[in-house]
Amino acid sequence: MSAARCCSPPQALAGIFVWHLKKTGIRQVPCQFVHLCRAPNDRLITFQYFNFLRRMYVTQYNKDLSQRVKPKSDSVVSPFRESQLDQERKVIHKITPISPVHQPLSELREIKSAAEIGDSATPLAAKSKEEGQWREMKLRLDDLPGILARLSKIKLTALVVSTASAGFAMAPVPFDLPCFLLASLGTGLASCAANSINQFFEVPFDSNMNRTKNRPLVRGQISPLLAVCFAASCGVPGIALLTMGVNPLTGALGAFNIFLYTCCYTPMKRMSIANTWVGAVVGAIPPVMGWTAATGSLDAGALLLGGILYSWQFPHFNALSWGLREDYSRGGYCMMSVTHPALCRRVALRHCVALIGLCTVAPILDITTWTFPIISLPLNLYISYLGFRFYRDADRSSSRKLFFCSLWHLPLLLLVMFSCKKSLLEKEEQGDALSGSHGRAMEIRLP
Repeated sequence: MSAARCCSPPQALAGIFVWHLKKTGIRQVPCQFVHLCRAPNDRLITFQYFNFLRRMYVTQYNKDLSQRVKPKSDSVVSPFRESQLDQERKVIHKITPISPVHQPLSELREIKSAAEIGDSATPLAAKSKEEGQWREMKLRLDDLPGILARLSKIKLTALVVSTASAGFAMAPVPFDLPCFLLASLGTGLASCAANSINQFFEVPFDSNMNRTKNRPLVRGQISPLLAVCFAASCGVPGIALLTMGVNPLTGALGAFNIFLYTCCYTPMKRMSIANTWVGAVVGAIPPVMGWTAATGSLDAGALLLGGILYSWQFPHFNALSWGLREDYSRGGYCMMSVTHPALCRRVALRHCVALIGLCTVAPILDITTWTFPIISLPLNLYISYLGFRFYRDADRSSSRKLFFCSLWHLPLLLLVMFSCKKSLLEKEEQGDALSGSHGRAMEIRLP
């Protein structure tokens, strides 16, 4: 008998089990373990994920909206003229004289001096040639604050913080300095994060525009990874400050505004002119955040301040975009000034007039006194007049006047609104008067 036939049935079963483990178990178990170890890492949002989103945004929404200029047609030449031109064309051959074998001493000196001048000019030519070539840009620590300031659009961030401060100051509660500082800092950090992410996604399009071609990411002054890290280091502490240091409602509004600006407004700029209305909502939220930071609730005053900022942005941005139509067209952005110029002027005029109505509503909602709509009327009438000029003339001069007027109109309007704000004592006295009259009415009704 052979050795296989001498094995008992239990030993045969054990041998089959070991053989099955060697064939399947040893190969599959390590693969499953590696898969389980990699699964949690795949769920994390990494820089490669953001880079993938940017590539998808560039490739899917790369609409060609450029207003192409028709090339000049070449002048048509008659065949008779062509024959005449052929006859007139002459080839001139320049015959260089042969230098003599024995040159004079003066000529040798001239040749030597010319050679020395050529040798000295060679480094200058090489230097100019090097300047025209690509070279690696090195980041210095001294330049980093300025680069990050341009990455976060520091002027726009300052405007956002100032409007949020105006909302905080207009709230009908006692002024709380620590809460005000935390709200301003958190709003500024959230704005820096949103602007940095916006520039990260729009690098391929900003390079086509004269207005944005010198931004840090376009010029390669910083890497995209550093820009994303800077946005995260601003956004996370900013929202945390607003949520834990101020109140959860303000933190939720800040997070929503970052989402609205980066995930809705930025891609919509290449898809539809509705991006202007979405961008106006983004600009209207900061004063609402200031109000909620002071009061902890969404009141009528917060909505009114948001409405004023919402309407102010249309004459401001439409007048700005009118002078940048060629730039926006080269970048491929869907702007009213490029695709719907008549609608751009109409919308700017409508919202100039809407500012008059919004200022009239303020004393009705018991936010300001009745002197506010009276004092603000000349300001609103003047910007409405410039809006009408922009609607009628449709030129760069009228758009520039409207844009520069909007720059001083908003801070002056908010300052007048703050000076005409109803004080807390007046509201308490008015509330006491109402409660007293209600009590006397109840006493009269009682037998």
